[in-house]
Amino acid sequence: MSFSMTRAACERFLAGVHVGVLSVAGAGPDEAPLAVPIWYSYRPGGLVSVLTGRESAKVRRIRAARRFTLCAQQEDPPCRYVSVSGPVVAIEDGVDPAERAALAHRYLPPATAEAYLVATAGQLTADVTVRMRPERWLSADFASIAEQLRDTRQPAGDRGQPSAG
Repeated sequence: MSFSMTRAACERFLAGVHVGVLSVAGAGPDEAPLAVPIWYSYRPGGLVSVLTGRESAKVRRIRAARRFTLCAQQEDPPCRYVSVSGPVVAIEDGVDPAERAALAHRYLPPATAEAYLVATAGQLTADVTVRMRPERWLSADFASIAEQLRDTRQPAGDRGQPSAG
């Protein structure tokens, strides 16, 4: 039994609101990969975009590796995840205010998003926008096994099977 999602299902899932975990290779052979939670945006068929500090370890490593992986998951049962890897197609200096506002509103309630945008306005010039073209998709959707497990816990009569009688 395969738990992999179709490409269309992967894209729909990734477009949903999840905190992603960005992973990028270490800078040297003795350095472990970096994996950190991050807000991201994605539209099916498009690029994965993240906003982060110009001088951050993430950006230094992304500049060196020219690629990264982003994993998004649903922790509540049935568990699901999508992991996507690909090349960086752009590292844009600064951040578009509308894109930053959209990202804040994606992850925060309206009033909190507005307060966040005001409090962190300096990030418009301190951050960069990194865009990645998804190439490799990995996924799992455990909904089908959750249904099977749920069915095995139900009494035989509740599964549409005749009961001994």
